[in-house]
Amino acid sequence: MNNAMQLTAYYIYLPVVISLTLIVANQLFKNGKIFMFDIFSGQKDIALATNSLFKIGFYLLNIGFALTIIYFSEISGSADMIVRLSTKIGGFMIYLGIMMLLNLLLFMRGRKAARRKAWERNQFVNPDNA
Repeated sequence: MNNAMQLTAYYIYLPVVISLTLIVANQLFKNGKIFMFDIFSGQKDIALATNSLFKIGFYLLNIGFALTIIYFSEISGSADMIVRLSTKIGGFMIYLGIMMLLNLLLFMRGRKAARRKAWERNQFVNPDNA
């Protein structure tokens, strides 16, 4: 019976964490296109390619982490399985939220650097603006 409970936990855990990763990644990088266009000064091809690479990296990091923490030790019953699944999935959601915020921070830093470069370029081209 114990092995059946562990197997059930795995069958529940894997689709949940993979689905969460896909949902967060799609939302983050769908909305991240705007930042990428701004960062790369409207160079659409480079912005979209970079955004796709970030998305693949996001998938690899998060699904890799989910697989790393997948192990469930002995599960004594249904209530124990629910508690363990809640703990694992909740911990993964916290990790996923942190990763999403770190990606957003990277987008914001890139946008700030791009705007600073544009401002410096504008000041160099038009020194009378100073």
